[in-house]
Amino acid sequence: MDFKDDFVGKKVIVTGGCGIIGGWIAQAFAAAGAEICLTDHRSDALAETVETYEGRAFGIAADLMNAADMDRFAAEIEQRWGAPDILVNNAGIYPSGFLLDIGIDDFDAIMGVNLRAPFYLSKLFARQMVEKGVKGSIVNISSGAARKMRRTVVPYCTSKTALDRLTKGFAIELAEYGIRVNIVEPGFAAGSDVSALTNEHVNTVTSSIPLGRASSRDDVSNAVLFLSSSAASYVTGATLAVDGGNSIGSLAVFQDKKTAL
Repeated sequence: MDFKDDFVGKKVIVTGGCGIIGGWIAQAFAAAGAEICLTDHRSDALAETVETYEGRAFGIAADLMNAADMDRFAAEIEQRWGAPDILVNNAGIYPSGFLLDIGIDDFDAIMGVNLRAPFYLSKLFARQMVEKGVKGSIVNISSGAARKMRRTVVPYCTSKTALDRLTKGFAIELAEYGIRVNIVEPGFAAGSDVSALTNEHVNTVTSSIPLGRASSRDDVSNAVLFLSSSAASYVTGATLAVDGGNSIGSLAVFQDKKTAL
């Protein structure tokens, strides 16, 4: 079954559309024939990104820390589309710091973008779906950090654990309307302009992933498209980890003998 045929003419929102993973997801939907709305707080970057879609996407700049901005964003979508078919809550931030050092403003920002925004946008756009009778799909982009604690990014891990519970809550409450809500946990990607990572960190993480490589465009986008498609019509409240085994353990060996054979 080629589930990508499902998306011709569908209306898809991708938050954090200027980032690496957001771009992968949005480009895959556009290639499958969907109409795309990208949002990002960086209006200049958003305008440049939209141009690369050659008429298949438009952008709405919004600060996902600001409820009024999210209200305006939803109102523009309602005016243009009535309701989306698919919402991908992809925007996220990943500032690092030990708990004894990180400031309260940074903590609030992490929770605001990674948890509060998916809550509020899911609420706003699900209400539109219900009103228009759209049996839509919401996919939240999470991380294996929801299950695997990491030093210096505890607030990020906490936000993703909470997003897991929020996703399941929405899945239960929206099921009666035919709206499915799921999670994709992408594999490791080498940072972005918003959350830059050093080459040393990238190499260290990649070398410890069981399947031996970082995430690719197809790894992430195929998972999101699958969960948004008719092929997953009986799937809601689920978490699909597409991370090369990174969240289940590490390849690091703590003994002198480093291989099995």
